[in-house]
Amino acid sequence: MSETQDPVGEVSAAKFAGVRAAAGSLASNKWFELTITLVILINSFLIGVETYRSDSTISLIQQIILYVFTVEIALRFVASPSVKSFFTDGWNIFDLSLVLIGYVPETMFENASAMMALRVLRVFRVLRLLRAAKEIKVIISVLLKSTSAMFYNVLLFAIFIYLFSIIGVGLFRLPDPATLEGEELARYEQLMEVAPHSPANSPDPFGTLGEAMFTLFRELTGEDWTDLRYNHMTAYELGVIKTPPLIINFFHILWFVISAFLLLNLVTGAIINNYQAVMEKSHKSDPDPDPAE
Repeated sequence: MSETQDPVGEVSAAKFAGVRAAAGSLASNKWFELTITLVILINSFLIGVETYRSDSTISLIQQIILYVFTVEIALRFVASPSVKSFFTDGWNIFDLSLVLIGYVPETMFENASAMMALRVLRVFRVLRLLRAAKEIKVIISVLLKSTSAMFYNVLLFAIFIYLFSIIGVGLFRLPDPATLEGEELARYEQLMEVAPHSPANSPDPFGTLGEAMFTLFRELTGEDWTDLRYNHMTAYELGVIKTPPLIINFFHILWFVISAFLLLNLVTGAIINNYQAVMEKSHKSDPDPDPAE
């Protein structure tokens, strides 16, 4: 035997390799994964139950579940080829963070808002369900891969909504009732009475730039966008605003077409393209098993 060899080190390395192989075998075992999924489902269910009631039994079960999650993350850590490979996996970081948050005692926080923030963070354990199915993980990968394209789509959307908001304020902002008197005030009050979803119980939809941007986002979702158009038509008929019906119709229809049909379709198209790319890559790296096996 060579003097440079270290029998003790070789035995230790062999034992660690055996432990790593055993941990990897257990962590990737189908029944172990199903068990962890079941534990995640129970945990998610109990998180919902705790919004109605909380007692010592539920707390004990949640604590046991936390220990199960701890064992699982420890197994995955041991089974990883290296520490770097473990911490470069976003799912591992996510799961480890949730487990560590679970060990933070609420008693260390005297501030009620800090304690509430801790409880909210613990609720995010429900998101562990995202690991339950490969298809869900693929969808998450698609969304992450689409971030770059979506950023530019959002930037384009922000430019358009800012532009239309400025135009909307100029065309549709209602006068301040404090500055009105006589017949003008009477017409304004009449508008508040007859217009559906009027500013009587909400701010002027185009009273400020910020409110105009929120109003246009509402129109994008399809909520009350026709009522907004009718409100403006009524306001014109009563002489509260000076924008004629042709401009009113053109503005609302143009915005709805641009936002709902063009901008949203750009986002949808980017996601679909990335979904196809991720699915093709997934099929290449993990081909379907042979049915005969």
